[in-house]
Amino acid sequence: MIIYNVTINVEDEIATDWLQWMKETHLPDVMKTGMFEYYKFLKLHTRQEDEVGQTFAVQYYASHMDNYEKYVNEYAPALKADSFNRWGNKFIAFRTLLEELD
Repeated sequence: MIIYNVTINVEDEIATDWLQWMKETHLPDVMKTGMFEYYKFLKLHTRQEDEVGQTFAVQYYASHMDNYEKYVNEYAPALKADSFNRWGNKFIAFRTLLEELD
């Protein structure tokens, strides 16, 4: 299983609206691509000393690397643009790719 992990830190002032948007719009849009089997939406409770805002992680599970690559190349640019158009610089995200080992 391939796990596409997106960790997002959002400013406190947008956190409530951002969470609603993620649950009602963004996560369903990502899943509509058909590239992922399921996802987990998580809130981080550990904080760095100088960290501000709230931090979340989404783990999208793909059965094949081809699905992940197709998502990144064909779907992600528009979905990222939607995020930036709505929230501007009030969040920061970083992405990692993991592989589940047996």
